[in-house]
Amino acid sequence: MSGHSKWASIKHKKGKADKQRSKIFSKISKEITVAAKLGEKDPDMNPRLRSAIQAARSANMPKDNIERAIDKSSANTESNFENLRYEGFGPNKIAVIVEALTDNKNRTASNIRTIFQKSGGNLGTQGSASHNFNQMGVIKIDKKEISDEQVFEFAIESGAKECFSNDDYHEIQCEMNEIYNVKKKLEVTIQNFISTEIEWMPLNSVELDKDRADAATEFLATLEDDDDVQNVYANLKLGSN
Repeated sequence: MSGHSKWASIKHKKGKADKQRSKIFSKISKEITVAAKLGEKDPDMNPRLRSAIQAARSANMPKDNIERAIDKSSANTESNFENLRYEGFGPNKIAVIVEALTDNKNRTASNIRTIFQKSGGNLGTQGSASHNFNQMGVIKIDKKEISDEQVFEFAIESGAKECFSNDDYHEIQCEMNEIYNVKKKLEVTIQNFISTEIEWMPLNSVELDKDRADAATEFLATLEDDDDVQNVYANLKLGSN
């Protein structure tokens, strides 16, 4: 495993509960709507939309839901979503970056600040936590799509920097600005992708024992559960105790 992480890889191992499914669909639908609104409605001409649709398929979102989300980009002209980033420190000083997609930034800021405060953490200014991370392009592919050996070869040929495989998926990392160029080369052979995202990769990690890690992951899960939050990144590393 890459060892970075979007703490969500912890959640991925635990499996997606049914109650999370509607929440996941909601977040992906919002991303599809915004991607279609900002660019072409043809996914072949819009890399962000294509990636969002691939993520939807990977999550087993029904085709009707995907089409409704695209249609909504034309119908729902009165609401304008903004991409926002919040930075701060959670329990035991773990550095946290929260990416949100919202049509009401006052509501979102208030909710996120409350979650941080209840955990004993605090929101900071832009740059307060992000210096602990590096932005990278991250492409995830289901293990069933391609073997470890093949994906490693394709990653090298496409110009990626790193390639990791774990029990569930392959992860290819590349320079942030190269993500769609690398993805385009991979698409010649690979049809289905779990996700294609610009992620914040920790430069250093805070290792916690089980009790403290449980409190930290509960805090991160609460952030993820907020309707406006799309992604949460933390430099949390779970200890072996």
